[in-house]
Amino acid sequence: MEEISEKDLLKLNSTKGIHSILQNDEINLKKTIRYVDYTKQLKELQVELIKQQACIIEKGQRVIVLFEGRDAAGKGGAIRRITERINPRHFRIVALPKPSTEEQSQWYFQRYIRQFPKAGEIVFFDRSWYNRAVVEPVNGFCKEEEYRIFMNQVNEFERMITESGIILVKIYMSISKKEQKERFEDIKSNPLKHWKMSAVDERAQELWDVYTLYKKRMFENTKKNGIPFKVIKANRKIDARLNVIKHMLKSIPYDKNREV
Repeated sequence: MEEISEKDLLKLNSTKGIHSILQNDEINLKKTIRYVDYTKQLKELQVELIKQQACIIEKGQRVIVLFEGRDAAGKGGAIRRITERINPRHFRIVALPKPSTEEQSQWYFQRYIRQFPKAGEIVFFDRSWYNRAVVEPVNGFCKEEEYRIFMNQVNEFERMITESGIILVKIYMSISKKEQKERFEDIKSNPLKHWKMSAVDERAQELWDVYTLYKKRMFENTKKNGIPFKVIKANRKIDARLNVIKHMLKSIPYDKNREV
């Protein structure tokens, strides 16, 4: 067994450390120490998010943070860590269902525009209009012509968004095929998580390479005068969550010396 430093011993003997040990069937001291470090960093970053949101409210800024990525990549978990300490009256989480018959007859972007932020508000999209760039064509939910039109319009659409004064932050959470498979197995074995598994998720492993093809096309399209995605490696959830928050703090200027 490796020697444990006095500093790490204090972490293990903390409330968080003991709680982490008791939560797991097997005792993994290294994992527990990483978790204690993670919770400390998360708290510090969440304080900064509170400062950032206060500045957004005061300035009347409008902010959109959209999350894309593989199924089970941790988009929802990252959004929860961002929002769990900030003022709930000034943000919304949007995860739109399958479009209605009426929405299908409208301009594709129309139902997303209805969800855009008002002054002093942040809107988090748990998947966004980029469904048409990857999920829909891979699963046959849109026609080839609809896909082509979307790819031709999306950069101009986002240019109009940002020129209107909205701050747009685009995050793509990336995991490996092996990691996705393990997460799916965890979801299927846990009755409290069964709701997370959809028919689309069931085919994600089988269609992995097709998803990769359309993902690459999406990234290539943003290079044509578009707004790039920030790719966050998400195989390790705790690192991904911290990196997502760091990117958001970096992307939207705020007064770091502000009192909380």
